[in-house]
Amino acid sequence: MTAVLLVVQMLIILITTKIGGALSVKLGQPAVLGKLISGIVIGPAVLGWIAPSEMITQLSEIGVLLLMFIAGLETDVESLKQNRNSSIAVAVGGVIAPLVCFYLAGLIIGMEQRHALFLGLLFSATSVSISAQTLKELGQLKSRESATILGAAVLDDILVVIVLAVMMSSLTVAQVSLSLIIGKKLLFFAAITLLGWKVVPWMLRILAPLPVSEAVISAALIICFSFAYLAEFLGVAGIIGAFAAGLAISQTQFKQQVEHKIEPIAYAFFVPVFFVSIGLSVSFAGVNNQIGIIAGLTIIAILTKLVGSGIGARLTGFHNRSSLGIGAGMISRGEVALIIAAIGLEANLLEETFFTASVLVVILTTLVTPPLLKVLFAQK
Repeated sequence: MTAVLLVVQMLIILITTKIGGALSVKLGQPAVLGKLISGIVIGPAVLGWIAPSEMITQLSEIGVLLLMFIAGLETDVESLKQNRNSSIAVAVGGVIAPLVCFYLAGLIIGMEQRHALFLGLLFSATSVSISAQTLKELGQLKSRESATILGAAVLDDILVVIVLAVMMSSLTVAQVSLSLIIGKKLLFFAAITLLGWKVVPWMLRILAPLPVSEAVISAALIICFSFAYLAEFLGVAGIIGAFAAGLAISQTQFKQQVEHKIEPIAYAFFVPVFFVSIGLSVSFAGVNNQIGIIAGLTIIAILTKLVGSGIGARLTGFHNRSSLGIGAGMISRGEVALIIAAIGLEANLLEETFFTASVLVVILTTLVTPPLLKVLFAQK
């Protein structure tokens, strides 16, 4: 990609996301919804101004890491601890319901048993980057419901990766050690707990006084990207590492300073690219014969998280409206499900016929999440 082309693409992305976000707010919806739709409009599905590229993908990955880093900075750690039982119940309910329902749906539409099982796993995933941004816009990121959603998303990621490891080892020729997978997860959480407790405060105190420009925010970004890399290296989503980095820094005296300076960097450039990159994945080519399947799977995708995670929340003390709000916060499958879909296609666990349909369902769950959260959290 030439430098001129990249500059033009960034210009289009920044203009359209700001316009889309402003229009969305005027229509009473979160700005994030307009930004997501902007990506569909300027992408291959409608105008075709911008095509997916490696550069946009890499910039969008930085955007989602910064988004979850900010969510970690603004999350109340004590609230996370107090709601751990609710998070466990929400995560378990949000995995079991989609796994069972999509497995049955896959069999009904003619999939092989192993493909149907993988479809269930694919839609058990949760990506809360969109939910986190929406809750931030609604002023609910410090609420008990938000803490439960964020905690449940971390556990959801672990459960889905473990089930994926079991499936890859039993349904494909690949040999995957389940004990190694679980061991890596335990090592990751032990490492970030120790690093967040001892190393992060020490590192910030050492680097903050350095006679260089923006020493504190540079140190914060080093911590964010280091945690994200550690997460990916040990088989956990990078966004979980970035979120953990934000939580660690939120317990230091540098929280306000980092939060004040990281938001302009993230929201001015990287986060808009992330929102657009999701829309660029949409393509309507060859889906005419699958409209019924896409509609049906989308409804199942929404209801299984809404009900499965919602029941988990209700059983742990939340009232009905809050339980539905928590379920809505778990609906978006986002980039996590897109990654799993690509893995399934490569491992022959997802038929190419259903790959495009699955991607569109993932996009639709991402689009429906902001307005649902807006409705369910409007009166809080």
